[in-house]
Amino acid sequence: MAAMNRRDIQDIIIDGGLVPVFNHDDPEISKQLIRACYKGGLRVFEWTNRGSRAAEIFPSIKETILAECPGLRLGVGSILDVQSAERYLSMEAEFIVSPVFDPELTTYAKKHKILYVPGCGSATEIHQAQKWGAGLVKVFPGNTLGPDFVKAVLGPMPDALIMPTGGVSPERENLEAWFSAGVKCVGMGSQLFRKELLNAEGMEEIEEKVREVLEIIRELKRS
Repeated sequence: MAAMNRRDIQDIIIDGGLVPVFNHDDPEISKQLIRACYKGGLRVFEWTNRGSRAAEIFPSIKETILAECPGLRLGVGSILDVQSAERYLSMEAEFIVSPVFDPELTTYAKKHKILYVPGCGSATEIHQAQKWGAGLVKVFPGNTLGPDFVKAVLGPMPDALIMPTGGVSPERENLEAWFSAGVKCVGMGSQLFRKELLNAEGMEEIEEKVREVLEIIRELKRS
């Protein structure tokens, strides 16, 4: 899989409208879920850096994508420091996402020409992230801030590229609230990948749910 520049990956994220956020200690379940997401139409995936085995499992996830999911871009989330970013970049992560805005991570990402999506929880943080060169920003926690926060921020900052994570669910009403507020894409984890579906039998349902959510997002983007 050829390397892509950060703007290209950002465009893929925005064009698809959905970034799945996932981590599991069982590598086989993780691989099955990634295959289901890919079959459902997703072309980007965020592996979260949580739990003691997250980094250990990442290379096998990358190997599966290279072998079975051509065109799927794999990034890593919950990155809080340069050391963690370096570790994953050495394992060929293609973008990094953080729950916070960190100028050191911004500088590191620029140096290595990798997409960094910082987490922001205020208009000031979004403004600062943009001053440091951020494109897409993650509004977090979305369940606390809500669509009204996005709408208010975009009034004075209409060029901000916003992706909420947390508080986003696969229901049409929820997605419509976010996209009508002006977000470019959304991040979604446990609401999309319910625990009872994390088995071989549940993967078909996950695949279908991903396909359904992507279609809803396409409709909302067209309207």
